Amino acid sequence: MTGPATSRRDFLASAALGGGLLVAPHLQTFASAQDKPRHKVERLGVGAIGMRYQGSVITEKARQYGDIVAIADVDRHVREQARASFGSTPRIFEDYQDLLARKDVDVVLIATPDHWHTKMIIDAVRAGKDVYCEKPLTLTIDEGKILRKVIGESDRVVQVGTWQRSDSRFRLAVELVRQGRIGKLKRVTAATDKNPTGGPFQTYPVPSHFNWDLWQGQTPDVPYIPERAHYTFRWWYEYSGGKMTDWGAHHIDIAQWAIQSLPVHIDGKARFPSVENGFNVATDFGATVKYANGVELIIADEGRRGILFEGDKGRLFVNRGTVAGVPVDELKSNPLPRDEFVAYDFDNLSRPERAGKLDAIINHMGNFFDCIETRRTPISSIEDSHRTVSTCHLANISQRLGRPLTWDPEQELFVGDSEANTWLKREQRAGYEIG
Repeated sequence: MTGPATSRRDFLASAALGGGLLVAPHLQTFASAQDKPRHKVERLGVGAIGMRYQGSVITEKARQYGDIVAIADVDRHVREQARASFGSTPRIFEDYQDLLARKDVDVVLIATPDHWHTKMIIDAVRAGKDVYCEKPLTLTIDEGKILRKVIGESDRVVQVGTWQRSDSRFRLAVELVRQGRIGKLKRVTAATDKNPTGGPFQTYPVPSHFNWDLWQGQTPDVPYIPERAHYTFRWWYEYSGGKMTDWGAHHIDIAQWAIQSLPVHIDGKARFPSVENGFNVATDFGATVKYANGVELIIADEGRRGILFEGDKGRLFVNRGTVAGVPVDELKSNPLPRDEFVAYDFDNLSRPERAGKLDAIINHMGNFFDCIETRRTPISSIEDSHRTVSTCHLANISQRLGRPLTWDPEQELFVGDSEANTWLKREQRAGYEIG
C-alpha cells in the first residue's frame, strides 16, 4: 500500500463495487492500486486489547496504518502505561466490551491470554470490527469450529499473529518444499524446548488495580496466584497448552503449511508434574502425528529448535536464525523468485523481505491492512490457524489420555472414542460462554 490507509467507509464501498474480492492477479492488484490517485481520507481507528509486551509490539506496528484510539486491559497499571506510550490520547477501559462499543474503533488488536482469544474475536467481528489476534488461536478444538462459522458468515477480515508466515526464511522454506526442491516430503520434525516447572506458589489477595475475575473469564474461579497471570499463564492448562500450543502455533503452523494435509493419527507421550498450586503443563512431551497424505510429523521438546523437512531427495532446516540445506545452496543456480511463490496468492511484492520477529511482524501487520483495504484473506487465515492449533490440541489430548488417537479431520471428531471427544471442549464459567 502507498500513503495513509483508507477509511473503512471508503474501502468497504470499493469492495462492494467489486463484489467483496479483487479478482485480478496479485501482482496486478497492487500495481493497479499504486497507479490510482490517492485521496486524502480519515485514518482507521485502532483499538488494542491486552497491552503487556506482545500487545504493545503489535499496536506499535499498527500505528503506520491507523490511530490508536482505545486501549483495554484488566490491569490498570498496564493500561495506564500503555496509554502513556501511545501519546496519552487513547481512551482506556477495563472491560474490552466498552472498547468494542466505540464507533471510532474500526480495527481491533487482541493480545490477551489464550483463553480469551475466541470470545474476543467473535465479539469484535459481531461488533463490525476487523481483527488481528495473537496465537494460539483457541483454547479448544470446538472453539475453532465456532470461530470458522462466525467468521464465514461475516464480511470481516481476521489475521492471526503467526508472523513466521511473513518471515522470509520460513516462507522460503515452505516454498522450496511445496515446489519439490527436496523431492516428495516424507517427514517433518518440529522441535522446541521443555516447559518450565514451578511451584507450589502462594495465594495472595487480588491487587486493587487488577480485575482477577474478568481476567479468568471462562475458566474456573480460583484464588489469585500471581504466577497464573500475565506471561506465566502459558504453563497452566486452564489458560493455555504449554509450549505445545505456544511454540507449536508457530512451528507446527509452518510444518502444516508445507505438508498440505491434515492429521489422522496422533500418538502423544508426556510426563506431568504433581505440584499443588504449581505449573501443570507437561515437564517432558512429544508426539508423532501421521497425515492423510502419508507424511509424518515429529513434535519434540528437545534438539535444535526449528523445523526439519525430509524428502526423498534431500533435507531442509529452518528456524528464526537460518534456512539451510542443499536446496538453499542451489538457489544461486536455480533461483525461486517471489513472484513464483505458490503458498499464498495475495502477496504485496512492494514490501521488502524481512526476517526476525520484530521485522517480520511489520510485514505481517502490513498484510493484515492490505487485506482490510481489499477485503482479501490474510496470510494467516482462520482456517489455517484453526487447523494448526487443532493439531497442538490433539497432541495435548493424546498426552493427557495416555494413548494414541485416531482423528477424522473432516468431521473433526475422534474415531470410535467417546471419551476423547469429551476433550474437544471445556466447561465455561457462567457469563463467559462462547457461542
